[in-house]
Amino acid sequence: MDNKFPSDRSPDRNRIRDTAGQDQVRAAPANPNRRRWLVGAIAGVVLIALFGWIASGWLGGGRSYDAARLRIAEVKRGDLVRDLSADGRVIAANSPTLYAIAAGTVTLQIVAGDKVTKDQALAVIDSPELRSKLVQEESSLASMEAEASRALLDAQIMRANARKSLDQATVERTAAMRDLERYQRAFDGGAVPQNDLARAQDDMKKAEIGLAAAGKDFELQSRGAGLDARNKQLLADRQRAVVAEQRRQVEALTLRAPFDGQVGQVQVPQGTSVIANGPVLSVVDLSRFEIEMKVPESFARDLAIGMPAQITSNGAQFAGEIAAVSPEVVNGEVTARVRFADGKQPPGLRQNQRLSVRIVMDTRKDVLMVERGPFLEQEGGSTAYVVDGDTAVRRPIRAGASSLDAVEIVSGLRAGDRIVVSGTDQFDNADRVRISGN
Repeated sequence: MDNKFPSDRSPDRNRIRDTAGQDQVRAAPANPNRRRWLVGAIAGVVLIALFGWIASGWLGGGRSYDAARLRIAEVKRGDLVRDLSADGRVIAANSPTLYAIAAGTVTLQIVAGDKVTKDQALAVIDSPELRSKLVQEESSLASMEAEASRALLDAQIMRANARKSLDQATVERTAAMRDLERYQRAFDGGAVPQNDLARAQDDMKKAEIGLAAAGKDFELQSRGAGLDARNKQLLADRQRAVVAEQRRQVEALTLRAPFDGQVGQVQVPQGTSVIANGPVLSVVDLSRFEIEMKVPESFARDLAIGMPAQITSNGAQFAGEIAAVSPEVVNGEVTARVRFADGKQPPGLRQNQRLSVRIVMDTRKDVLMVERGPFLEQEGGSTAYVVDGDTAVRRPIRAGASSLDAVEIVSGLRAGDRIVVSGTDQFDNADRVRISGN
């Protein structure tokens, strides 16, 4: 029997229904333990990053140095005056020491500090050896002068004899020529034979030969006598020079003042013996003084003879100029001497008096400069530590000219930068250091 309900005829009638239509998607409940772990991990990462940042800052800054042990200066612009100021010692520009020319006993005629005039006798040295030698040389000179005079007289006698022979030969030739002329006229007139004429001609030739020989002998005798006399005269002149030198040495036994001045140090007591070439005393020229000063080696190459200087004495300034610069460096310094310009010097100067000297070597307008410090000598002034907050960073620079208290910065820094000018030797060339208390 047919079912009258259409639903009974549906193809899905016999299919078994499941619970899929009853399922709904819902969010899973959060796990409280997992949330706490995630928050802790994030906090740990943040702490590690913070610690790493702090540690990197400390490690990047290296050790920490107290700012009180450092000297920090600011880079600025201004005029750099390269000058040199120092105290100098007054010395005499001309202060020679007189020496004994020979050994002997000294008789002083002055005392130290006496004012003397030029050529004034200061001391006499008694040297019997020099005086005796002078007498001997004078005797030898007298003998040689006598020999020279005798040689001159002999030369005159020889010339006179040679002249006499020449004159006689001249007379004989004249007589022979007259006889020849007479015989020639007689022969032409037939009064004498040809033999007599030939004999007269022979006598003429003989007289001419005699005259020529007499002339040659006169010339040779004159030259020989002149040479002998000249030789004797030269020997006498030589001995005369020896005597002059000996007299000069004897006169030098009396020490005289070379100029107007003052007796300095007397190095030999009265009445004592002195060796040859030994110092006796010194004389100081009071009209010319100079200033001797010590200059650091770094400034020595900039000094030149003739460079102007200012000398201060009792508040007054006097013009000066560099007179000499020692080529030798002693203990990092060289010695320079400054003289007063135009001969104008303070009155009443004394040796070893201290005066202030200022030498202006150069002036540079509107340059970048900083206070001078030991950093300039370290590594040749090629680096500097620039202060940025509590950190000092090592930076390459190039330094230029320097004065006593400032140095020119050519490159590497700007105006307003602050650098460490002293105390950088303790940084051990670190690229970055930390400064505390700055």
